[in-house]
Amino acid sequence: MKSHLYRVLGRAALLSCAILVFICAVAVAALREPEALEKGFVFTLLACITGLLLFALGRPATALLLGGGSFLLLKFISSTKLRYLESPLMPADFVYFARTSLMETLEHYPHLLRLGVAACILVPLLVVFVWRADYSLFPRLRGWSRTSLRVAGAVACALAFWICLLPGGPFKAIYEKGLWNKLSDQAHLTNFFITIRDSAIHMPPMSDAATAERNWAASARSTGGTRGPYPDIVQVLEESTFDPSIFAGCDIPQCRVAMFEPDARTRGHGFLRTHTFGGGTWVSEFAALTGMPQDIFGPAGMYAPYVLAPRTHDTLPMLLRRLGYLTVVIYPTGGNFINARNAYQSYGFDQFYDVHDLGLQMWHTSDAQLFAAAKRVYDKVHKPGQPVFIMVLTLEQHGPHDTKPLSSLPAPFNQGLIHGLPADQALNLDTYLSRLHDSDEGMRQLEHDFLDRPDPTVLLHFGDHQPSFSGLIRQMKRSLPTGLEPYKSNLTYYMVKTNFATPPLPSYPMLDIAYLPSMVLEAASLPKDPYFSALTSFRDRCHGLYEDCADHTLTESYYAWIFGQLHELH
Repeated sequence: MKSHLYRVLGRAALLSCAILVFICAVAVAALREPEALEKGFVFTLLACITGLLLFALGRPATALLLGGGSFLLLKFISSTKLRYLESPLMPADFVYFARTSLMETLEHYPHLLRLGVAACILVPLLVVFVWRADYSLFPRLRGWSRTSLRVAGAVACALAFWICLLPGGPFKAIYEKGLWNKLSDQAHLTNFFITIRDSAIHMPPMSDAATAERNWAASARSTGGTRGPYPDIVQVLEESTFDPSIFAGCDIPQCRVAMFEPDARTRGHGFLRTHTFGGGTWVSEFAALTGMPQDIFGPAGMYAPYVLAPRTHDTLPMLLRRLGYLTVVIYPTGGNFINARNAYQSYGFDQFYDVHDLGLQMWHTSDAQLFAAAKRVYDKVHKPGQPVFIMVLTLEQHGPHDTKPLSSLPAPFNQGLIHGLPADQALNLDTYLSRLHDSDEGMRQLEHDFLDRPDPTVLLHFGDHQPSFSGLIRQMKRSLPTGLEPYKSNLTYYMVKTNFATPPLPSYPMLDIAYLPSMVLEAASLPKDPYFSALTSFRDRCHGLYEDCADHTLTESYYAWIFGQLHELH
């Protein structure tokens, strides 16, 4: 009798503890989301998971413990990653981060490593103990009745969970938030779950292998180029930068700066077709380094530093390293921003210097300061006989462009140079022009440092995307060559220069950003591997277009070649 009483009391105590864990999970995981809808979203998912476990396992306390505990663990991992790596938790982390740099990271935080080891030992023991002490669900039912009820309950909970995750489901308003909010706001668990679908890579349509072989085998075997010594390469991503002279009313001298004007050193320049607008620099980085625009992979492409970077097989830095280059990044923010440090390691860079390493102030660093820092790093790492590829990202033109009054701008921009525009558009453009002239001064110094010297050097600089001007830029009239009007919100510029004699690069009405690696390799007269040989051939056969290529059959055969034969994404 007493043993039965003790068993009942023990199970009651166990169930009470499990309920307490579940309540803690609701409080810590769900109720700490910032918005009411987000709180309800996470709570509903927690309830669905717990219900699924309840019916599948048939043990109430075990289900509450595992359901609540899993969300507590997810919240802990999310908070820990944000605290130590300054980056939100992504579904892809459980595949790529765990497979690549998890142990290396934990070695820097021994207490987390010890905690992880202890959890791997103690948690399974605790689950086994709870399972054995727990009581069965529906004890009065037997046979098929009990099995059918449990299966039906588990299926219903799983279906409810799936419906809640549908972009068009009951929480569809959550899915309407922009990408930047998904990566930066405080709804950490909400963002984790709504990006599950976004992280699924969708490959573009491809032809059969025989067609791909017929179209691309010959071009991919041609390497071209010369043998060393090879030139240094400086590649500059100019944040939110484009040639403003295309805008109506921007015909004053301040709208024309030297960094957009070709000179005797120019080997190629023109309009650059980008695949993002108003933000998303990280996808332009991906395209400029890998030779692939991110949007051919569906929504997952916008998460390129998390989802695509770890799977890239061949990139410009990887090829340059094989040719003997030292590859270096000069980064204008913290290295953990949007997973940058890990992504650039995956892209094939040897050294990474973020704003903290450079002793600069984030969000308050001019192009000239970054270029000066790049020159200092180059002087430190350069060794005789080893060429250097240095990638510099700027931040001076990062939006917004309308937070300060016109009077705060330096002369002559504080006088309102652009006339005939609404006041809000004019303020954005005047601010842009002011910063652009600072960038132009910085570029002039960069050219002096790297081109006004005997060492052979290739310099590429390009705009990663247009600024949004708080959404106003789409309304601003501009004058573009025939055929480019549909791309008006995705056009920036590119400029390739060398300080040694080399043939001019091919010219196109507009060049897709994914072809920049091929232009760099040609300007430097470097040998190409099969992938970049095919990329160069694709560029020429599609006249500078990529996914917009008029020959869709050729495009599909190219995808089949690079993904099916060359395995460019693994």
